[in-house]
Amino acid sequence: MKMHGLGNDFVVVDERATGPAVDAALARAMGDRHLGVGFDQLAVIRDDAAADLALVFWNADGSTAGACGNATRCVASREMARRGTNALTIRTERGLLRAEARGEGLTAVNMGAPILDWCAVPLAREVDLLHLPLDGDPVATGMGNPHCTFFVDDAEAADLAAYGAFERNALFPEGTNVQVAHRVAPDHLRMRVWERGVGPTLASGSSSCAVAVAAARRGLTGRAVRIDLDGGTIHVDWRADGVWMTGPTAHVFDGVWPRGAA
Repeated sequence: MKMHGLGNDFVVVDERATGPAVDAALARAMGDRHLGVGFDQLAVIRDDAAADLALVFWNADGSTAGACGNATRCVASREMARRGTNALTIRTERGLLRAEARGEGLTAVNMGAPILDWCAVPLAREVDLLHLPLDGDPVATGMGNPHCTFFVDDAEAADLAAYGAFERNALFPEGTNVQVAHRVAPDHLRMRVWERGVGPTLASGSSSCAVAVAAARRGLTGRAVRIDLDGGTIHVDWRADGVWMTGPTAHVFDGVWPRGAA
């Protein structure tokens, strides 16, 4: 399937039906927007003994991603509709996540508690996560994948590619997702995203969660915020039980990838 959440687009492969199918070569082939299908991430659905399903994520460059919030919401929305349920448990590298249908085309996922330990983000050395020793005074947050958030005067005017260069900064041994954001109001942020292994994207669920956490920790906002991205609006609520993310999903088309095409 091809799906998207706020323009953050995904290919979804259901290995419950196909058996093992996806590897790095296939992810790269399918991810090519000229010669393949094109996606920001590829989500693989698998069976899980303790959850309704499991998800594994791949980037378009063939690397793996530990978390992908919008893809999780997209798959959850489709699976809840297929099962006729309003809730679902999903196993990812983050652990067991809960998804809920919220009506009016909205799906919510609890992305778990933010990771606020430098070695678990991970970073290369112990530093203050709220004030990284990098130009621009960014914040580091883990959401099952690493994030580096820059608060700027105007996210729309910011040179996203220049900030995106921090993706491979030595402080992040596994690379990082990068965001630029500014405060609109105490419950409202504007954000743009550079995704690790992908580049600029119209939206990112895990990045939205990381920015909401970073803004709350910096005292810029409360813990429940609206975030406007290039692809639309998402709502994030950092609660005692985890970081909940709520937004729309869309199914684009179903397709068949020819065997051996990778």
